[in-house]
Amino acid sequence: MPSGQFAVSTSAHMEFVDITTQLQQAIDDSGVSDGLLVVYNPHTTAGITINEGADPAVQSDLIGVFARIIPEDYPYKHREGNSPSHMMTTLTGSSATVFIENGRIRLGTWQRIFFCEYDGPRSRKVWWKILKG
Repeated sequence: MPSGQFAVSTSAHMEFVDITTQLQQAIDDSGVSDGLLVVYNPHTTAGITINEGADPAVQSDLIGVFARIIPEDYPYKHREGNSPSHMMTTLTGSSATVFIENGRIRLGTWQRIFFCEYDGPRSRKVWWKILKG
């Protein structure tokens, strides 16, 4: 099973980074034509999601909505100052699984895969594994 990782550097406290191209490159390098791609983020204050990539306003809106529904001033017991980031990670989750068909990630017309930073800026890792079909 081909697997690996790559780095993602973020420059903002909250930011969505399109990682679709890096993941497609991993598939290209593997030579696998059909199977599943599992993408995993090993961080507790960042997530992985699939959403629209054509209009950057979608990512901006998601960040804005998350910031509104997860309050900074809640009396969190976890006192490191990044409690809202942990909550946002739970909303998006830490992984995604997508089909590989004919050597390509099988996404909808407008879909892209995003690394979701909620506690940046930071240098992060994304892990991936391909399960051959």
